[in-house]
Amino acid sequence: MTRGKLPEHYEVIKRENKKFFSALERLGKVAREEGPLDEKTVQLIQLAAAVAIRSEGAVHSHARRALAAGAEVGEIRHSITVLATTIGFPTVAAALNWINDLSE
Repeated sequence: MTRGKLPEHYEVIKRENKKFFSALERLGKVAREEGPLDEKTVQLIQLAAAVAIRSEGAVHSHARRALAAGAEVGEIRHSITVLATTIGFPTVAAALNWINDLSE
């Protein structure tokens, strides 16, 4: 899986709302540091949430972050597959396809 560039619209919103994004980034950092979960686990949880809300961009982002935190591709695919009985197979199938996009 390759590291992708952030979407242009995201960069524009970030540039136009610097204080907001600064606060949001600090909140994310504090939330990760406050608990006992390691970064890989946090990213796999966030990946699962992204899959559940069908956010392709967030799925790509959290899959890349999980890889950077030490997750294997098999762990990423498994963390998506186990969601089938909770969120339905069609959503899981779409997310697995999005993961395939990253490995091209």
